[in-house]
Amino acid sequence: MRAFRIAYDGTDYHGFQRQPDVPTVEDVIFDALRALGVLAADARKPPGYAAAGRTDAGVSALAQTVAFEAPGWLTPRAFNAELPTDVRAWASADAPADFHATHDASRREYTYYLYAPLGDDVPAGAGDPPTRGSRPATVDDDRFRAALEALSGRRDFHNLTPDDCGTVRSPTLEASREGEYLLVTATADGFARELVRRLVSLARSVATGEEPFAKIARVLSADPLPGHEGVAPAAPEPLVLTDVRYPGVEFVVDDRGASSARAVFGGLRVERTTGARVAERLREGIARRSGSP
Repeated sequence: MRAFRIAYDGTDYHGFQRQPDVPTVEDVIFDALRALGVLAADARKPPGYAAAGRTDAGVSALAQTVAFEAPGWLTPRAFNAELPTDVRAWASADAPADFHATHDASRREYTYYLYAPLGDDVPAGAGDPPTRGSRPATVDDDRFRAALEALSGRRDFHNLTPDDCGTVRSPTLEASREGEYLLVTATADGFARELVRRLVSLARSVATGEEPFAKIARVLSADPLPGHEGVAPAAPEPLVLTDVRYPGVEFVVDDRGASSARAVFGGLRVERTTGARVAERLREGIARRSGSP
């Protein structure tokens, strides 16, 4: 059994798991394996195949892990020869014959990059889509961290996921400030669907004063929330699956695979930074011509 670390930009994919009629990360992985002759044209998936997690549409990953019975020559650099540029294999490990990438994970880590500039630094139009075009409320860092602490530990999160089972989880939630962003780190042995994004959304609403702190107890109660009290998930694009741990399994970085990944995502950073600068120039130009701040 061979396990591979896969990094990908999820922007153009409808999530990780294969779905009919829409592009997914799993689709391109299987297409690459077919092109390499590892997966038969009529086979659904490789023998023993499993993945660490099912990231939602728009969510990216640094350490998504897939494992299956693979030939010895299939290295990350060989894998990358048939993968699209926004999906890169960068490390691999030999795993036991009965290894399962989903069930054997002891710890998963997600990082959410919450845009939360301080005070007067918050620009108009910087909010999530519901507040776009207006000045969003300022996030109070201390209140945000207190909300995350109240949401940490073993809880039944049935009001924060569309899942009907597996809603009892034990996350640890922490936040650190990096400039205009609060980096939210969520770790647990596993997460229900949309749980991380709804946790961030709930903590943000409490930290801005849009909801009272008592909202957390209401959400964590046994009673289901009516629709008008529900917590919508935060946007998916700022969320990254940053780590998955497997006891006794050691991944070895493939130098050429990692170099390819750094080059691809470095280019993507330049492209998006340039796009952000162009958008800022448009905003500044309209502001000057309209006499608005």
